[in-house]
Amino acid sequence: MTKTIFVNTFLVGVSVLILCGVLFFGIQYTQTKDETYVALQQEATYAEQGLMLNGVSYLQTLDDTNRITWIDAQGEVIYDSKFPLPIANEKDCPEVSSALTNGEGQGIRTSESSGESTMYYARRCADGTVLRLSRPLSAVRKAFLAVRPVFWVLVLVLVISGILSFRIAKQIVNPINGIDLDHPEAGKYPELAPLIEKIQEQKITIQEEVASREQMRREFSANVSHELKTPLTSISGFAELISEGVATGDKAQEFSRDIYKESQRLIALIDDIIKLSRLDEDAEELNWEDVDLYDLSAEVLDGLRPVADKQGIKLHLTGSPTTISGISGLLNEMIYNLCDNAIKYNTPGGSVTVDVSKKDDEVYLSVADTGIGIPQDHQKRVFERFYRVDKSHSKEIGGTGLGLSIVKHGAQHHGAKVKLESEPGLGTKITLIFKKHA
Repeated sequence: MTKTIFVNTFLVGVSVLILCGVLFFGIQYTQTKDETYVALQQEATYAEQGLMLNGVSYLQTLDDTNRITWIDAQGEVIYDSKFPLPIANEKDCPEVSSALTNGEGQGIRTSESSGESTMYYARRCADGTVLRLSRPLSAVRKAFLAVRPVFWVLVLVLVISGILSFRIAKQIVNPINGIDLDHPEAGKYPELAPLIEKIQEQKITIQEEVASREQMRREFSANVSHELKTPLTSISGFAELISEGVATGDKAQEFSRDIYKESQRLIALIDDIIKLSRLDEDAEELNWEDVDLYDLSAEVLDGLRPVADKQGIKLHLTGSPTTISGISGLLNEMIYNLCDNAIKYNTPGGSVTVDVSKKDDEVYLSVADTGIGIPQDHQKRVFERFYRVDKSHSKEIGGTGLGLSIVKHGAQHHGAKVKLESEPGLGTKITLIFKKHA
């Protein structure tokens, strides 16, 4: 964190210095050029006066700081302080042409004589000739470099900025690193109050979650022990009676059927526990694919139809083909558990209706029955593991108490919501709400 703050702070400082440097040197360079033009203009004015009074001899007495060229009205060079005559006609040069037309002209271009980038200023004299002064742009750059000490000042400021950035980063991070997570309120800084409050809130939340998970683990262990012990006790008792010869003939067959029934219940219970454990640990193979909930529901209902027919329960499927992205095996398990419960807790001659529909960006899969219903005070807990509204009825029909827990965990894996509607004696409707397949 210290490094990040330091880098970001230092980069801000560097960016500001670079921007200031570019602006400063840009302004300075422009100003130097402008001053050079002003100097050329003034010298040209003085040179014109001397030229008109004393002729070309006056120009020969001037120093060679600037190149001086005297051009007649037709563009022929009369005198040049740097290069011997003859020189090519200069009438087409932009500054000369402008001076002949407007009285003066200036510009920067490459000199045909020297090959250098040169600043030119031309002035039309009283006799119609043109006096032109020029200075190489390199001389302007040299004048510009006179401000080099400013560059070293910027370097020094940059170094100081880096040192200050590091100290600021340390000063920001040290109070945070010094927070006692067990007692974050001790010695807190006013600026860190929101952070410390958030830490305390998260600490309380984590403690509550840990306590809740521990409670759930204990309840789950106790429930598993109880649920496994019950069928094992029955199996052991029936087997003992048969082995001791107490039960013979028809009674032995009846006990054998009871042993088989309890064994099947035990197998179903273990299977559901394994499924829940895998869902908790994300150990399921998450092979996502396009799944048509309507077709999947039809397959589940076809598999449960023999069980429903025995109880005289009619199965219905409504809606239309609707595809979502999901885990086919887990979705099958969820729909199966909902439909299986709807059949088990139904009334003789009742019905189960599965509906698949879509609205806006959501897909709805609902399973409604005409069964015994769930009392209001039990509805919040029916998705808990091993929770049964009517334990005697659940035992009678062979339920494990884990079906709705698997539905709830499967919905969480798919980012779906679960909605329960039920009235005692009128039936139950459970709806899964998925995001529509993109």
